[in-house]
Amino acid sequence: MPTEYDEAKQQVRQRVWDALDAASATYNDTAHGRIPNFKGSDQAAEQLAALPAWKAATTIKAVPDKAQLPVRARALEEGKTVYMAVPKLATPRPFYLLDPAALTVPPAEAASSRVAASVAPTVDVGSLRPIQVVVLGSVAVNRNGVRIGKGAGYSDLEFALLTEAGLISPETLVVTTVHPLQVVDGPIPATEHDVSVDLIITPDEVIACPAPHRPSGILWDRLDTEKITAIPALQRRHAER
Repeated sequence: MPTEYDEAKQQVRQRVWDALDAASATYNDTAHGRIPNFKGSDQAAEQLAALPAWKAATTIKAVPDKAQLPVRARALEEGKTVYMAVPKLATPRPFYLLDPAALTVPPAEAASSRVAASVAPTVDVGSLRPIQVVVLGSVAVNRNGVRIGKGAGYSDLEFALLTEAGLISPETLVVTTVHPLQVVDGPIPATEHDVSVDLIITPDEVIACPAPHRPSGILWDRLDTEKITAIPALQRRHAER
């Protein structure tokens, strides 16, 4: 049953989805129910690519959403390795490895989640290299860096899993690319397991967020047996504890 916390988050989502639909600000018939594929995502990717931290990065972890496709394509075009999660982390090797040196299709095609699933090998957590930039998708984010996604929680789980493995460090830059209408005023409900971002990237600006929160690892007391059983990487990590 949804909690007050869940309902408060959903109210923020509904408000942002409604605003995007009213402004015809996405490439879909409706923004509802998804990470919005916002108009201006190419320009947001350009803003991100201009940052010194991005230019210095060799390894990127990015969400598979269409809104972040330009970011993934840009990374591959620039010779950066991209890791992208398998849907729901449901396989023993839960990340696609997009190695620009090994691509058999152009970067803009390989960066598509559908194409990546057919051309990219999958790898386990132990085979990943340390990550310099994490790119998250968001439905809404405020200027303190608190963000919410669709509500499934997989981005937070991936982040916690990679943090525990030592692949995400305090020096790793965490960003989200969004439409300006997705940047909301006021608080967004958050708990200890929710990942905040260092930077919000819109087509028009880069917003630095003060003291963003990062979980130190997996909060096992927040996970039920069903969730652990559904994700092989969590099963293995739980067995090692």
